[in-house]
Amino acid sequence: MLEQIQKVLEKIDDLVWGLPLIVLILATGILLTCLFGGLQVRHLGRALRYMVKNEEGGHGEVSSFGALCTAMSATIGTGNIVGVATALVAGGPGALFWMVVAAFFGMATKYTEGVLAVHYRTIDENGHALGGPFYYIERGMGKNWRWLAQLFAFFGMGVGLLGIGTFTQINGISSAVKGFFDPQGLYTVSLFGREYSWAVVIAGLIVTLCVAAVVLGGLKRIASVAQIIVPFMAVIYIIFGLSVILFNAARIPAALLTIVRAAFNPAAVTGGVVGSITIAMQKGIARGIFSNEAGLGSAPIAAAAAQTKEPVRQGLVSMTGTFIDTIVICTITGLCIVITDAWNMGLEGVEVTTYAFQQGLPLPPALVSFLLMLCLVFFAFTTILGWDYYSERCLEYLSGGSQKAVLIYRWLYILAVFFGPYLTVAAVWTIADIFNGLMAFPNLVALVVLRGVVAGETKKFFSKVRSGEAE
Repeated sequence: MLEQIQKVLEKIDDLVWGLPLIVLILATGILLTCLFGGLQVRHLGRALRYMVKNEEGGHGEVSSFGALCTAMSATIGTGNIVGVATALVAGGPGALFWMVVAAFFGMATKYTEGVLAVHYRTIDENGHALGGPFYYIERGMGKNWRWLAQLFAFFGMGVGLLGIGTFTQINGISSAVKGFFDPQGLYTVSLFGREYSWAVVIAGLIVTLCVAAVVLGGLKRIASVAQIIVPFMAVIYIIFGLSVILFNAARIPAALLTIVRAAFNPAAVTGGVVGSITIAMQKGIARGIFSNEAGLGSAPIAAAAAQTKEPVRQGLVSMTGTFIDTIVICTITGLCIVITDAWNMGLEGVEVTTYAFQQGLPLPPALVSFLLMLCLVFFAFTTILGWDYYSERCLEYLSGGSQKAVLIYRWLYILAVFFGPYLTVAAVWTIADIFNGLMAFPNLVALVVLRGVVAGETKKFFSKVRSGEAE
């Protein structure tokens, strides 16, 4: 019976995350890129300046940078290390090319999400900001579309509690810790009728306590932690990856040629293992979307809390999240993997990235494994924090702002993190994946319908910039 249920769920998952959703997200990004005249290229420099220069006198709960870090805490995760490796193994080196293409158009999508999030948000007398797809669907498209907003909020809450925010991340952390400290499983303890490594148990307890200490403090504590961990670990990982590339600089031209060739003729590079361009595109684009979440509607929930008076300003800041997450970090990971041929060694998951870094750096393999484990642990930890915030806001919308419901949810979230390392039911991960994909449909409808609002805000803001009223 359980096997049949799992097969049904896998078919639904394949349907949700199949070509229709990927094409829909990519087509939306292309439409918005054309509508705004390639804004992600023309104003990238301005967006990066706004990212580090907070606006003064704006309404909201956290700084623009804090809101960005909260959003990036959810996107910069195991997908940047493990997900890229999985895409390249399954889709060949060309998957990286399509991943970057998806991210390029996704920047326009993320910009649109950020603008709408601030434009349609609500701020109560206590300065508590609420916004995101559920608000711009209801307030922008009208009360008759409230069911679509509720649908998005329900899916978002499910994603946070059932998997991407809890089970998958804590599993990634405990597996990484066990893989380094007890790879042979020599030190075990019996729990819940099974044997587990002490490394898994200890890692699970420490992470649970850390998560509880942060999420019980609400958004401001999550944002303050994210502002420290996310930039620090992102910079560490970028330096780590760039070192591999620089130490193997002579191989860069050949690697880039391989990536481009494999994008359009994968069989010529993979020897027929990846036989069609469709597979390379699907694996690369799907992994890029999964990593940066452009179009899924999660990031605008954080963007709505930013202290800003200008929706366009926050939209530009939100856009930099996709640039950093995929075009910078995922590209670095992918280039390291292609340069060292790690994608073609018969390895899977984190083993691929570990092999690439061990081969590419003149450091002891144990030290490289330790550094990569730390990056995985911290990236996954911040993802847990980011998705707690997202799913709380979804619940807050569904419950009419009930803080009692939010508090109960926080404890359920902490319990999910606690039990996460010991769960092996594949259906849990599949359900979470389905919810994640389903979030995109209501959000994409709103982005297309409300694109005129964003175009109006964009025109108005840059008129102010030209006249010197805004910077």
